[in-house]
Amino acid sequence: SAPKDAVAFHVQGTPGVKLYVVHETQSVKLPSSVGRWPLAAGAEVLLAMDALSKDVGDEKVRISYFGEAGGVPVGRAMLYLTCVDVSLDADTSRSGAVSRTLLDKTTWTWGPDGHGAILLVNCDRDDPEAKTPDNRDTAVRSYADLKDMSQMVLRTRGPRTIFAGHRLLLHVDFSDADKVGVFYGGNSIALEEYKHVLGGSKLVYAVKPSRHQEESVFYVEGLAFPDVGFSGLVTFHVTLLESPEKGLLETPIFTDTVVFRVAPWIMTPNTEAPLEVFVCSVDDNEDFVAAKAKCPVTVCPLPENRQDRWIQDEVEFGYVQAPHKTFPVVFDSPRDRGLKDFPVKSILGPDFGYVAREAPEGASSLDSFGNLEVSPPVTVQGKEYPLGRILIGSSFPRFGGRRMAKAVKDFLIAQQVQAPVELFSDWLHVGHVDEFLSFVPAPDRKGFRLLLASPSACYQLLKEKQEEGFGEAAMFEGLEEVPKPTINEILANEGLRKFNNYVQ
Repeated sequence: SAPKDAVAFHVQGTPGVKLYVVHETQSVKLPSSVGRWPLAAGAEVLLAMDALSKDVGDEKVRISYFGEAGGVPVGRAMLYLTCVDVSLDADTSRSGAVSRTLLDKTTWTWGPDGHGAILLVNCDRDDPEAKTPDNRDTAVRSYADLKDMSQMVLRTRGPRTIFAGHRLLLHVDFSDADKVGVFYGGNSIALEEYKHVLGGSKLVYAVKPSRHQEESVFYVEGLAFPDVGFSGLVTFHVTLLESPEKGLLETPIFTDTVVFRVAPWIMTPNTEAPLEVFVCSVDDNEDFVAAKAKCPVTVCPLPENRQDRWIQDEVEFGYVQAPHKTFPVVFDSPRDRGLKDFPVKSILGPDFGYVAREAPEGASSLDSFGNLEVSPPVTVQGKEYPLGRILIGSSFPRFGGRRMAKAVKDFLIAQQVQAPVELFSDWLHVGHVDEFLSFVPAPDRKGFRLLLASPSACYQLLKEKQEEGFGEAAMFEGLEEVPKPTINEILANEGLRKFNNYVQ
């Protein structure tokens, strides 16, 4: 706006505006003893306001332009300023509540000193009448359902007439839209007022700031766990757009961004105290099922287990956790035998989530969750694993052999926090890692011991029994349709001995 013969300028503002001149890379706060500044390419005027406007254009800045002669201005420009506050916030500091923060909301970092908001996969079923878990619908069915979600707060302050001539859009990246659901109830507390506004095919929601309310609270749920092609990070934006004259595109004036991470599925080690024990009642174990546990016992009866007693192979228990909420989640294996329907029918429920992975290539014995263990907390070469490390059984790294289904393994690796380790378990007939290792609590050292089964210790034991005259004792007596080798036959089998030595 400077006239062509202007060479210098003078700038002054109303009391609510702070002014700075940047000249030859030095910043000077105005007003200063220098009245006029050269109108050079390198000169910049910076403006700041730290109080909200009461009316549109209530603060002003006037720039006067001067020619070579000096004296009288050869031109003037007026700038009208309106200060508004638009901010999108989440629980970035992980305190359990949403608050304004100086932390960088556009990045997410791990660890106790990290920052960034956390989302839970809303994979429980708070309404017992519902047919599916809560992350498969686009409705809020109960207040309990809302409590599983994370809050995202949009703050809009300033003269309301500004928002009449501008649009405010809440939007999510296209690549993240199928991973989240966002619900908004206006300023109502009635459940039926909560509408599904973002997620799935809904990428944008136009927010209408109300006269009476400076904060709009949105509820965000995770729909999917981290997996191949999904790091777990989800980004939301709010953008203030200026509505132009007819036929022109709107201009974005300002965007605020907040990043959430979907909390990983975390597996619990068996060194922790049990909260609940699940057992199967079949024809021949009634006495065992009635044994005393120092916690609630849930018995899966015969009609439900259909003679499948291996509940340890069908399901694995873990949990999800955000600062505001934690709940257990059962991981259903692709094994799918008699117990196939038990996790969905009897475990999924209020504050008890469910996740499953299929094995399209066909499930092997190594997809049973007896082949899935987790260590207590460990430190490996200076790197801490406060949640332990997952152990899965696999084949020896050579051609052939059984392996855990890719979908299951990829899922476990994608959770990141328990970095899986593969161990050679395919040497066993069934091939589960829990058949040769187990962690037990201990009062010293790391607080646990790893117990390992040993083929050579077994040979030693059999040799002792043979020398005591029990060489004709047979294995598997009482079972039908299996070979029943004697101790003498086992010890005489050279091929078996060589294989066990190799494994040892």
